[in-house]
Amino acid sequence: MYILSPQQIAKADKATIKNNGITSLQLMEYAATQCFQWLHQRLQGQNIKIHIFCGIGNNGGDGLVIARHLHQHGYNIDCYVVNFSDKRTPEFLENYNRLKELGKWPKVINNELEFPTISFEDIVIDAIFGIGLSRKPTGYTKKLIQYINSTKVFTLAIDFPSGLFGDKSVSDKKSVLKAGHTLTFQTPKLAFLLPENQEFINTWEVIDIGLDFNFIESLKPTVNYISKEDILTIYKPRNKWSHKGTFGHSLLIGGSFGKIGAITLASKAALKIGSGLVSAYVPKCGYNIIQIAIPEVMVEVDEDNTLSYFNFKTTPTVIGIGPGMGTHEKTAIGFKNFLKENSLPLVIDADALNLLSLNPELLELLPEKSVLTPHPKELERLIGIWENDYDKLDKAIAFSTKHNVILVIKGAHTVIISGKKLTFNSTGNPALATAGSGDVLTGLITGLVAQGYEAELAAIFGVYLHGKTADVAIQETGYETFIASSILDYLPDALLDLFTPKEIEKENLEEEEPTD
Repeated sequence: MYILSPQQIAKADKATIKNNGITSLQLMEYAATQCFQWLHQRLQGQNIKIHIFCGIGNNGGDGLVIARHLHQHGYNIDCYVVNFSDKRTPEFLENYNRLKELGKWPKVINNELEFPTISFEDIVIDAIFGIGLSRKPTGYTKKLIQYINSTKVFTLAIDFPSGLFGDKSVSDKKSVLKAGHTLTFQTPKLAFLLPENQEFINTWEVIDIGLDFNFIESLKPTVNYISKEDILTIYKPRNKWSHKGTFGHSLLIGGSFGKIGAITLASKAALKIGSGLVSAYVPKCGYNIIQIAIPEVMVEVDEDNTLSYFNFKTTPTVIGIGPGMGTHEKTAIGFKNFLKENSLPLVIDADALNLLSLNPELLELLPEKSVLTPHPKELERLIGIWENDYDKLDKAIAFSTKHNVILVIKGAHTVIISGKKLTFNSTGNPALATAGSGDVLTGLITGLVAQGYEAELAAIFGVYLHGKTADVAIQETGYETFIASSILDYLPDALLDLFTPKEIEKENLEEEEPTD
């Protein structure tokens, strides 16, 4: 699923109108009617007061269409026009007149004295500003947004929360509407996936408004949002004639005294995702632990408590390195020597990332398309401090391009960056915020590379499954009791979910009992 910029969305609108032989008014009618249907299916005619706030552009036009359909279906509505400018789009004017013809006159708001009374049990529909906003709201419009936010009512934003920008950071957070839910048109929006906007975006979903898909593809978007359908195109079915050698040999390097658990989790994850063979290279203090904890994994050892020599004898397909490794001086020297001699694909995490940050000249020794999996603090050490989330992405793209590596930036919406291509993950929840979760991800990606997945696709697939385990587990575990080992416990469910038809998924969700 593509993520389009405001400029690309505008182009797709125009192309759809031209290629389908329709008018902008007809496209607006269809899009806004889809939003009405969404709300109507949930309210089923309930007598709830609904306030629709409309701007004077096309987003306001969407709001007027929704108001018209709600009024025609007997809902208790009040529609308002936020009169912050004398300009009106033709589509806005036409839908303004259509609503008036039904005898429902929108109320024009010219100042804060004309703000309506909103009760906590009411619903607010936000159609003041859309994705094309380029300047922060000011004056009484800003005060209206602040007033709506202060009421704490459920607010449904149409396409985009008013005051939020589609391609840059917010400079005045008090001028942005805090949406309870957003119905966004055609594609996800980048702003929804950035941590800095979390207070303005609660939940959201995409409404298909029929924009020309062939034209969207012709734009060659570089930002994507991964869906199950995308993952199914990546998945490699197994041949009945295959054997363990077919699926590669993963070597996991890491661990130090007191931190053998990290490399244990990573090794088990590589095994569980389907790597034909898995070896672990650890300090001697970890030998018995791994042999007992994961009998399927082969073990080689280094010094007693730390890694120093990196003199493993096995011949792996791919190496995952860093979990629990530490940054001891001997380890740093051994790591440098290892990089000088290694030509195998790498998945780099944790202390291996920290050693790269401390010795940036080592970045030049990495094989092409090495996968680096930093959390935000590790990323900061690699690319430097950023001003905002857009700046962070720009710096990460520059880093990925310069060093020809793949970045997996972990977060609520983990993003995989390969050069100028960005892929945001759609799965996962706060249950994954637990010790060892990242170590498991390292093992998953390593195990997928071992099986022949290209590094970027292995990262995308691994991140998706990693998040999906928490999604399928949450009804049974809740957030707090889900631990890193739970990821491995629910990995089979996450994999099988790929082949579960949507109809069965929906039935299962309806049958599930909510947890406390």
